[in-house]
Amino acid sequence: MFSIIVVPAPCGAAGEQIRLEPGETLEFGRTGGERTAGRRHLTIPHSGVSRTAGEIAATGSFWALTNRSSKQTYVVENPEGAGEHIKVAPGRIGAPVPFEFARLVLPAAGELLSFDVWAPRHDYLDPVTDPGTYVSGEPTTLAFPLDRTKRYFLVLAALCEPRLRGEPHAPLPTADQVIDRLRPVWPAAGRAAVQWNIDYLAVKLRLKQPPEAVDGGPRLNGKKESLVSLALRFDLVREDELHVLEAGPATAARPAPRAADGESAR
Repeated sequence: MFSIIVVPAPCGAAGEQIRLEPGETLEFGRTGGERTAGRRHLTIPHSGVSRTAGEIAATGSFWALTNRSSKQTYVVENPEGAGEHIKVAPGRIGAPVPFEFARLVLPAAGELLSFDVWAPRHDYLDPVTDPGTYVSGEPTTLAFPLDRTKRYFLVLAALCEPRLRGEPHAPLPTADQVIDRLRPVWPAAGRAAVQWNIDYLAVKLRLKQPPEAVDGGPRLNGKKESLVSLALRFDLVREDELHVLEAGPATAARPAPRAADGESAR
């Protein structure tokens, strides 16, 4: 099964995503050339990008970046990290990237080019079955691993809220209604950001793509309905968790901890 998804364009359709299984690599640069014949390659058509600028290597739950530039430092940002990022120096091989979703930024002749990389197989221990006491063997991971401190959980909670409040047949909130509901805890939320998180949740929770999504037709309403149905069926969001939508000390989507091992920004 795939572990890493490269998204060349923001909010791009599923057909534009490049999915990598553990052990697979993806080269990126201005052109593939003969050197990458038969290998997967992401073309970035800009004169300021090296022909073979770098490589992404997928593992089970994270990815590593090789910077093939001889002069340019690359930056990998955590879009939810309040400025959290790592710097990958010229010539660095296999720098591990710990973020569940990241933005790779390439300096190119006075411009900053970027594309996103998702790592949806970040798993989390079940606090009930894995309470922190030592037990031999592999820990149990959740069937639907969700990080409740991330913005995608805020979006999922806002989508589920009407039905969790006792209206089982309530219509799902529109994008504008979701934005209004998130304003106390996420003032900068917009249509593109909400849709981005819905698309990511569909990948994270491994929803099957409906035929209309593959063909490029309307897809958002069906995806929202599938997400809410799955979340309510398996208690991925509970009514007592809707406090995350209220401003206050318990607000979710706090910045993640800074990366270690000298790779993080100082």
